Amino acid sequence: MFKNGKAFVALLALFLANLFAWNIVYQLNQEQPFEVVFFDVGQGDSALIKTHLGHYILIDAGDGKDVLDKLSKEIPFYRKDIDLIVLSHDHADHLGGFLDLVESYDITNILWNGVSGESTLSARWKREIDTGDYNVKIARLGQRISADDFFIDVLYPFDDISGDYFNDLNLSSVVVRVVYKDKSFLFMGDAYKENEEELIAMNKFCQDKREELICRGMILDSDVLKVGHHGSRTSTSENFIELVDPSLAIISAGEDNRYGHPHPETLELLERYGIRIARTDLEGDIKIRINHE
Repeated sequence: MFKNGKAFVALLALFLANLFAWNIVYQLNQEQPFEVVFFDVGQGDSALIKTHLGHYILIDAGDGKDVLDKLSKEIPFYRKDIDLIVLSHDHADHLGGFLDLVESYDITNILWNGVSGESTLSARWKREIDTGDYNVKIARLGQRISADDFFIDVLYPFDDISGDYFNDLNLSSVVVRVVYKDKSFLFMGDAYKENEEELIAMNKFCQDKREELICRGMILDSDVLKVGHHGSRTSTSENFIELVDPSLAIISAGEDNRYGHPHPETLELLERYGIRIARTDLEGDIKIRINHE
């Protein structure tokens, strides 16, 4: 049929290329499952949210290049953009990977607390966001990022703390609650028990003031809790667990880490309340998928 073998090969290649291109278009225009992937990045935090509408949101990025390898397995090779990155606080085990990330992906929006540490890494981060082409927002209670039936509420800090000094940056951790339909995820960063007590008090204050801007989104009850500070005993109080009432607790920690995370006291508390525990140091990446239907 084809006398010219080269012409046949060229035609076949063109057909396959068109088929592939149409396949990409088809995939991009379909509603995908909503997924949250808690990455195993050693002794650090990083989680990717893949919305059903095709948005990519990264909360923290671990320390180093591990996050790039993780993202390459979750984001199609033809996508080189991330819609939003959320930095809980300026510590290397949450921040470090972002500085490698900006070299490989186009970042549109950044949400963080505006509190810088004194390390060289902190200075690099501050220089990057000051000179880069980003839409930077300072996190505070009452902010909501939403699309369709998905939204992210900022629960902490309560006010703009950008430029403030913290002797311990964990105390400045951004806390966000991610909601898709009737499922919710609470990300605690490295917040301590004293931060939890502040959240409990604010939650009580806001019980009858949900419509006021400052109280918008101040709900702690969540299906999934990303446990604060890698499961350390400095976080996750009993009062807090009773109020959040999660069915699943995610602990992000490095295998055989030198800090002893997660602490036996934290594990015992979660088990006593019948909460299922998933740990990146034991299970690797943890993926939660919610079908759109």
